[in-house]
Amino acid sequence: MSGPTPPPSDGPIIVFDALCVLCSANAQFVLRHDKARRFRLASMQGDVGASIYRRLGINPDNPESLVVVDGDTALRDSDAVLSIYAGLGWPWRLMAVLRVVPRALRDPVYRMIARNRYRLFGRRETCWLPSPADRERIL
Repeated sequence: MSGPTPPPSDGPIIVFDALCVLCSANAQFVLRHDKARRFRLASMQGDVGASIYRRLGINPDNPESLVVVDGDTALRDSDAVLSIYAGLGWPWRLMAVLRVVPRALRDPVYRMIARNRYRLFGRRETCWLPSPADRERIL
């Protein structure tokens, strides 16, 4: 019996706020539903995530968005969220249909939630830790 398939070394990286309850729940959702083990995750509070944010001109101490980096492409705001769901496979990829909604309408809603995420969903005192099976997917 073989163990879980290791994540690709060059798959998309999701940079998220590990202190945000909503963001951490989303990270856990991705780990649970990413059957292809395509995504890797990096906390903005960690060295890898903070470095990616700085490279993109985002202050990791005051982030404005979740970021998905895939090679030379970096997606932010609602595009990042929709790309995650599209990458999870069936049935989650159906969420990608929301791309028909213009970004000018999607992003303000995303930004409002992002700005108020601690007030709306709470803030963790410590960063969330993955299960031993998923540790290799956390950068």
